[in-house]
Amino acid sequence: MTVDAMPLVIGALCVMAIFYRYYHGFIAAKVAVLDDTRKTPAYTMYDGQNYYPTNKWVLFGHHFAAITGAGPLIGPVLAAQFGVLPGYLWILIGVVLAGAVHDFIIFFASVRHGGKSLAEIARTQISPLSGFIASIAILFILVVALAGLGLAVVNALAESPWGVFTIGCTIPIALFMGLYMYRFRKGRIAEGTLIGVILLMLAVIFGKDVANSSIAPYFTLPKARITLFILLYGFVASILPVWMLLCPRDYLSAFMKIGTIAFLAIGIILVNPELKMPLVTDYIHGGGPIIPGTLFPFAFITIACGAISGFHSLVASGTSPKMVSKESDIKTIGFVAMLIEGFIGILALIAATALHPGDYFAINVPPAVFEKLGISVVNLEQLSAEVGENLAGRTGGAVSLAVGMAQVFSSIPGMRHLMDYWYHFAIMFEALFILTTIDTGTRVARFMIQEFGGKLYKPFERVDNLPSAVISSALVSAAWGYFVFTGTISTIWPMFGTANQLLAGIALCVGTTVIISLGRVKYAWVTLVPMAFVMATTLSAGWMNITHNFLPLTRKEGHALQGYVNTLLTALIMVCAVIILLDSFRCWYRMVFVEKRGIEVIKGEVASD
Repeated sequence: MTVDAMPLVIGALCVMAIFYRYYHGFIAAKVAVLDDTRKTPAYTMYDGQNYYPTNKWVLFGHHFAAITGAGPLIGPVLAAQFGVLPGYLWILIGVVLAGAVHDFIIFFASVRHGGKSLAEIARTQISPLSGFIASIAILFILVVALAGLGLAVVNALAESPWGVFTIGCTIPIALFMGLYMYRFRKGRIAEGTLIGVILLMLAVIFGKDVANSSIAPYFTLPKARITLFILLYGFVASILPVWMLLCPRDYLSAFMKIGTIAFLAIGIILVNPELKMPLVTDYIHGGGPIIPGTLFPFAFITIACGAISGFHSLVASGTSPKMVSKESDIKTIGFVAMLIEGFIGILALIAATALHPGDYFAINVPPAVFEKLGISVVNLEQLSAEVGENLAGRTGGAVSLAVGMAQVFSSIPGMRHLMDYWYHFAIMFEALFILTTIDTGTRVARFMIQEFGGKLYKPFERVDNLPSAVISSALVSAAWGYFVFTGTISTIWPMFGTANQLLAGIALCVGTTVIISLGRVKYAWVTLVPMAFVMATTLSAGWMNITHNFLPLTRKEGHALQGYVNTLLTALIMVCAVIILLDSFRCWYRMVFVEKRGIEVIKGEVASD
């Protein structure tokens, strides 16, 4: 049985709008009780670099670009292995009940704690033990997350001069925008945005000429060299002031992302493609060529960010709370950014499942593996000719998504001959998602290492201390770079999904504690229920990853070290999550039944609820 795409798109929009208006409005008004009379950390801790009052929509652009990495694009595409229905239902239900709530609550908690990290909030609200354990878990999770995101863009850009040229151009364009909006023409945001968008479109258009010119070999790079360039970018971007590169790049990327997603949604509604992938495939029982596991629990950790993402808690307690101008802005930024990400996940799933199953699997698995599946390709050769690149065996999800998007765009009347432009535009679109998460993620990890190092040497924790910034950024970049160099999408993505979802569970533990400490015990269920589901699902997936995927690697020649590292890292993250969960139970019991807390106690401030 197959379905048309249009009803799925319209239905998702309606559900998200209803939940934002009523359920999320209730959480902002009754659970958090946002108060614009409170000065935010952007003013109380202003330093001109990291704590910086920022226009609501510019900050929305940064926050949205920072949280929407490869997860909502790659995860649903890989999970299409299980069929259309499982991914669609989990993304839609997960984003409105768990993901958006998770992002908002942590953003709010960080603002009330002076823009401090999730680990610091855990230390203050739960216990020093939880704060220490959270620091360790978050650092490891960040490393794995950045590796998973980095590998996806490396696979997409390898041997692609058009893609490398276009993505390379986005860095100087962003630097120019930062200088233009904050130095040359301060406050002229609309002008800077228009110039940036025009330059970005020119980079896509002229990328084809570069790919067909004599300088194409300079942009035809192997995976190793692309990895080095991305490592260097993440390192530099995490050190520069936020207004110079991070914020304008994310703002520009957000325009491109939202604009492209809106156009893709319109294209799907106009074209109304028939989804070729079955509603549910036989791989729900396991044995799939892309995701090595069963529907439960692997669909949840594979989809990851499109429904709920622990990585978002690091942005929501990292850069964004240091720049928000007033508390009411948290509602729009925290909820809407995540809802859009969920919608992106649904569109990505639709674009991938619009491909014939044979073409989908031929792109997403190595040729030797595909031959054993007994499935025939349908349009793969034609698609490869139209985009100008060999598509077979381009694993990782990014290429199949780009092909699916290009197929939708080129089906719009009058655009059939632009298939190659649409494909490379989609590759740029995906790479922008990923790189804006890498720069923010590396910066957040840098903050955490500085906070941790400050316990041993106080000046090290100062975010404006250049030597400590360089040292901490170098450590983070080297760590996630190791996994990109040594891993594959079939090993890194399940580990990334497990780590990411466990971090979401940890963040929801912290969020529940914050709600209880505010004296709003009767509302604690808004974070407690999704926390219980995420923890149960992900701990199960972590155990199955270790026993079925990682330990068998230790017996394969040339993969033993990778198997042991993946096993130990996954086990460590699981143990950290369980310790924080148990410590949170102890804290909740004390606050509810021993202290009977009914007043607000946050950052030393006491006020009646």
